[in-house]
Amino acid sequence: MNACPPLSTFEFDEKILLQGAEISRRLDQLRLEKFPPHARKTLRLFSMAEVAHYLGVSPNNLKRLHLEGKGPAPKTSSGGRRFYTVEQMQELRVFLDRTGKSDAKKYVPQRKPGDRLQVLAVVNFKGGSGKTTTAAHLAQHLALTGHRVLAIDLDPQASLSALHGFQPELDRNPSLYDAIRYDDGARSLADIIQPTNFPTLDIVPANLELQEYEYDTPLAMQTSTAGKRFFTRLGKALETVDARYDVVIIDCPPQLGYLTLTALTAATSVLITVHPQMLDLMSMSQFLLMLGNITKTIKRAGADVHLDWLRYLITRYEPTDIPQAQMLGFMQSMLAEDILKNPMVKSTAISDAGLTKQTLYEVERANFTRGTYDRAIECMDAVNFEIQALIHRAWGRL
Repeated sequence: MNACPPLSTFEFDEKILLQGAEISRRLDQLRLEKFPPHARKTLRLFSMAEVAHYLGVSPNNLKRLHLEGKGPAPKTSSGGRRFYTVEQMQELRVFLDRTGKSDAKKYVPQRKPGDRLQVLAVVNFKGGSGKTTTAAHLAQHLALTGHRVLAIDLDPQASLSALHGFQPELDRNPSLYDAIRYDDGARSLADIIQPTNFPTLDIVPANLELQEYEYDTPLAMQTSTAGKRFFTRLGKALETVDARYDVVIIDCPPQLGYLTLTALTAATSVLITVHPQMLDLMSMSQFLLMLGNITKTIKRAGADVHLDWLRYLITRYEPTDIPQAQMLGFMQSMLAEDILKNPMVKSTAISDAGLTKQTLYEVERANFTRGTYDRAIECMDAVNFEIQALIHRAWGRL
């Protein structure tokens, strides 16, 4: 038998730098091909049925408005189907709100005087729980239903940013680190917010520099009052843009570090994503114990941690998987009312959309079999409308 030649050694740092650069180059090439000519994401047209769904009216109502020449004029296909841009959807919302009866349903659900900015932190200690997928779809759903939304990508891996068309190592956009850093290089949060392809959804993209906050904070805690009160930095940054938004969605990193603690202290509500398997539940229990103890410590240091609500979202759920169903029942027996009634069902439509850096709200329905897409979007909407209802309840609305 011939002996195998020995493996040759190589320079690890040089190899991974070359591979990282090549992957980045190819991803940018795909971005240019998918979103020409400037590699910026656009947004598809929405059917009359979709627009009616997110406005909360009947399709016949919209059809009547069009026939009467009221509201924005949709694009009509050769088959007579009507389609609206997302900008026209917002115009319709304002039109319906203005022309409706004073005691009728309000179509513009934005904050009223006295309503506090809702800051929702999406967290999990374990990667792969669907945290970023949840944050992205929730932010876009809230934008489609008339809310002014700011998404903050707090994960240095920048997956939420990538889903919205940003490639950090090439775009060179600043991250939240620039607004919460401790030195003279700090910038206003308003200066680093970027628009997305959804008119009422903005984003603070992430990059690897965010990780510097994890190193800077322990040093600042030893030398300054600002460091000892690190947990106030995001809240203070958000105060400067408070009037611009109704809801802030924060995609936290999958670790319990200073970034996550800073987000949780600024939050008015927390959504914990969890996959219904034993290892994930064990990981979550450790996360909760650690988080509870650390929160007690920072509360003694002056942190004000008061939430409107806390919920657990079951993600990547397969109803026909008996062990998962048993695990869900086990969790419900312990967490009861704190688990959202609607789980996020696992779907190939979500993963297939992600191949082109898109969400279910962005992809064309025609790219999927009708049943696959309809089941996925119905499940996604059920989750997001349930969370939206919690946000509205925090404002004192039914």
